[in-house]
Amino acid sequence: MTATTTLPELERTAPVRHRPALSYELFPARSDHSFERLRETVVQLEATAPDYVSVTSRAGHGNLGRVLELTEHVLAETNLRPLVHLTSIGSTRDQLATIIHALLDRGVRGILALRGDQPAGHRLEDDEIPFARPLIELIRESERERTAGLAGGRVSIGVAAYPHRHPESPTTSHDTEVLVAKERAGADFAITQVFFDAATYCGLLERSRAAGIRMPLVPGFVPATNPRRLERLAVLSGVEPPRDLLHQLELAASDAERRRIGVRFTVDLATRVLDAGAPGLHLFTFNQHTDALDVLDHLDLDRWSAPSLGDTR
Repeated sequence: MTATTTLPELERTAPVRHRPALSYELFPARSDHSFERLRETVVQLEATAPDYVSVTSRAGHGNLGRVLELTEHVLAETNLRPLVHLTSIGSTRDQLATIIHALLDRGVRGILALRGDQPAGHRLEDDEIPFARPLIELIRESERERTAGLAGGRVSIGVAAYPHRHPESPTTSHDTEVLVAKERAGADFAITQVFFDAATYCGLLERSRAAGIRMPLVPGFVPATNPRRLERLAVLSGVEPPRDLLHQLELAASDAERRRIGVRFTVDLATRVLDAGAPGLHLFTFNQHTDALDVLDHLDLDRWSAPSLGDTR
């Protein structure tokens, strides 16, 4: 009989996780006072052991200092991994290369490559990168320049995906072609923009797989507890929340009841999407941990912990 070899060092480590991927989006603080509140939110979210937290940035990187502040805090004071947003619009190729190297210098190994919202009347400069695809290529080029320093590792690159047609796109087929191009340029995964119907995400999944896309498409959720926020999102994204949901939120007799309604809606939507094979969930927190944690409290993520979940082919 062959003796079983024990590895006590590995036995002391945390068990292998097979639950769906979990991540949150955070905004850099606008002031020192709000940064202190944000630190508490980070503490609360870290307790749920997410796979990463994304750090947003504005087009043109006017808030780069605050982005780096939050990123450095996450790297130095927590066990979390930051996924830093990098937008191409309003920046030259050289400026973007400088930011990429600055992030790598600080230990960032995850970047969300985005075009960013194009300001009204914006005219592209000669050396400006107009789309996410060439930004992905620039990140990979920077990665190759630093292979030794990265110990042969790779930067994980995420991109955006659109369950609904992008406001500037002529068709959903065009959106699919853009997503194909992003994957071929070197993207590893995508996070979707907000949606309010599971069938909308499933349609994106079906179109993507039919086009040969194999990277995970992580659905993005906003805890649907604040009607003003949902209406603002509709203006920004063009995606209207359900009228009956807004009506229920408006008629709620208290903040507690409004939260229950919104959390119940979000949990039901996430459940349907995970049942359909989504590889995880990404929660837009708006730097407020309470609603995000309420959603998680009502989701039994272990229910979807079959090893095959991540394979959405």
